[in-house]
Amino acid sequence: MRSRRILAAVIATAALAGLGITGAATATADTPSPHFNYTTAAKCREGGGEPFLHNTVKCWGGKYDGFTID
Repeated sequence: MRSRRILAAVIATAALAGLGITGAATATADTPSPHFNYTTAAKCREGGGEPFLHNTVKCWGGKYDGFTID
């Protein structure tokens, strides 16, 4: 009986610690977007996108999706 209580306490402590860790991770992982939406063609490719240089000069896909190519 005592071992069940200890096991339950360990599981509860681990669950609470896990919630604290995930809460901290989501708070730090949420970075604000930059105030400008310009990038270079090289940075667009580096971020996993593809520069679209035909009618509109935009980066398609990746980290800089929708940014204007400067």
